[in-house]
Amino acid sequence: MKKLLPLCLALSLLALPLTLGSPTQAAETMAKGVIVKKSNHSAAETIDRLEAILKEKGLTVFAKVDHSAGAQKAGLELRPTVLLIFGNPKLGTPLMQSGQSIAIDLPQKALAYEDAAGDVWLAYNDPAYLSERHAIADRAEVFKKITGALGNFTDAAVK
Repeated sequence: MKKLLPLCLALSLLALPLTLGSPTQAAETMAKGVIVKKSNHSAAETIDRLEAILKEKGLTVFAKVDHSAGAQKAGLELRPTVLLIFGNPKLGTPLMQSGQSIAIDLPQKALAYEDAAGDVWLAYNDPAYLSERHAIADRAEVFKKITGALGNFTDAAVK
């Protein structure tokens, strides 16, 4: 029986990726504090769509970082990976007043990237996780507003 237990454990560990889906899917669904949505568009188009939505809604877009282009300049390869940095000081400032450490996670960021299977994903920090991470308990309404807005904006960008 003692020899059988390690064998059963090894077999169950080998089967784990099968229960979680592909390695890419498993990684996407297991990222703590990150919301990930599959996109119907390329990484660049997903970010462009999100940028247009954010600007239309009056948010400030601070920067767009094309990590793939940076990798190419360094002589390296990286699948399409584009980061958008954006925010709304009317919502972010009260959060920083309650817990200045949240400034390390603000302004908001959204990352569109293509995985090894060619699927494109849009990822962003879960506001509830940021609330917990920075121990901000007195701004529930602000986090609720941010959660709803980011959900709507990203849903529109990936469809």
